[in-house]
Amino acid sequence: MDEHLKWLGLRVLDVVTGFAGIVTAVSFDLYGCVQAVVSPSVNEKGDLGDGRWFDTKRLTVTSDTPVMAVPSFAVVPGPTEKPVFQSQPG
Repeated sequence: MDEHLKWLGLRVLDVVTGFAGIVTAVSFDLYGCVQAVVSPSVNEKGDLGDGRWFDTKRLTVTSDTPVMAVPSFAVVPGPTEKPVFQSQPG
């Protein structure tokens, strides 16, 4: 899992379609597929195209440096940060 999270922010190329962009999300499903959203760069008009989902097995990393710092996912907010009222049986 950690190996695939390292792809966040990297430039990649889909070897099947030639679609290129930056990995902006990674997903793990129940059946063992690991997929990534690849978001294209802004075009000459300044428009940002839609990202596309690809199996990571189809992707080739084209740069080893992320375009921005990847957040730390070590701390996950929970009840201590956002307390909730527990319901009382009626």
